[in-house]
Amino acid sequence: MTVTALLVAAVVVVLVARHSTTPTTPAATPPPISTGNPTAPARPADEATALAIRPMLSLPPEAALPHELTSATAGPPIVVPRPAPIAQRWLSDGFPATAEGALGWLTALNETALRGGDPATYLRAYGESALPHAPAAQGSGLYALLTSFRDRAGIRPGEIKAGLTVAYDVTQGLIKGTADEGRFAVVCTLGQLSFDFQGQSTSMGIGDCQALRWTGSAWRIPPGARAAYATCAWPGSIESVTAGYQPLSRDGVR
Repeated sequence: MTVTALLVAAVVVVLVARHSTTPTTPAATPPPISTGNPTAPARPADEATALAIRPMLSLPPEAALPHELTSATAGPPIVVPRPAPIAQRWLSDGFPATAEGALGWLTALNETALRGGDPATYLRAYGESALPHAPAAQGSGLYALLTSFRDRAGIRPGEIKAGLTVAYDVTQGLIKGTADEGRFAVVCTLGQLSFDFQGQSTSMGIGDCQALRWTGSAWRIPPGARAAYATCAWPGSIESVTAGYQPLSRDGVR
């Protein structure tokens, strides 16, 4: 099986899981929470939970394959701030307490966690970025993608495979929204996930959304509902624009 077929098959696994766990269209109102009293009116879910679980646009797997770009945009570039320098830290940190800062933090996390394409690396990065009782890393779309690819290629997690290079280059992003006076944000990255394996190369557009909480000093993945799976599309395509992704600018300063 070619590397392209391996990656497409892995993406299909993730998208099938997404369709089986989330609605295909956004709900008009947040889902109600039962009060336990059938005569009492249902109260809406809290703002943060409703924001996190609201489904993203669903697209067919071929939307993630390389294809024609568009000059249209979903909005102006999102300026991602640079992090404050923090010594002896494997993952970038020091981003400001803004939605743009949250997106910058997730961009840095995902680019580091996916470098090399090893699920074990992703687990480590996620584990260092999550607060106690946060959703498990094993439920994330990126972990499922890496695991599926390696399973189909016959490469064990943690195994160093000669001739395999993987990189994730984020070029677009989306701020889904904020809650709790900006201390809670749901943000999404979209980038090219590139694989080079046994002399074959391929790329696909892969998205990731995370619910994040400002701790007072940093953005972290908090306890509570997992963010709905991100839309996967080729960056810069009309599908990415339709999904609401905007270009990222990393020229911002804190």
